[in-house]
Amino acid sequence: MNQLVSAAGTPAAAAAAGLPAMFASAQGAEHGQYLIFTLAGETLAIGILAIKEIIEYGDLTEVPMMPEAVRGVINLRGAVVPVIDLAARFGRSRTQVSRRTCIVIVEIEEQGSRHDVGVIVDTVNEVLEIAPADIEPAPSFGARLRTDFIAGTGQIGGRFVITLDVQRVLAVDVLAQFGALEDGADA
Repeated sequence: MNQLVSAAGTPAAAAAAGLPAMFASAQGAEHGQYLIFTLAGETLAIGILAIKEIIEYGDLTEVPMMPEAVRGVINLRGAVVPVIDLAARFGRSRTQVSRRTCIVIVEIEEQGSRHDVGVIVDTVNEVLEIAPADIEPAPSFGARLRTDFIAGTGQIGGRFVITLDVQRVLAVDVLAQFGALEDGADA
């Protein structure tokens, strides 16, 4: 049950893994569907079209001299995928790993090429449709995240969910600059 969600998955495969059919294929996902997850007690969302799969936390290889937010790399079917601790990326303490901790594999586009990046989240809750009319622009104050990381604030059944702009949160060049800044501080 290492692979929970796959872009090539099917409802039958999701059922075989003991998951609801909503965790099947992201290929058929319509605009407005979001993966809802928790991170440090906060409910956040990522557009489902950016997500390739969700795997159990494990088999993470730490890489020396990386920024605090980069927890290490995993081998995903022969490809080396960096894994980012989303809480650390947001300037919080590192995620405490529990049995519900997952790695969400997200595909980002950087300078015309696509990269897979894993992000550590506390728990994956569900996939929900949020109507575009129910998404407000990023607030200019009050959020515990940088406003450029926020795509908007969605409302689901009377509660608010922050939708993330994964291209900005996981931008490869920004993470590289972040690492260079930390290296300069150590010198």
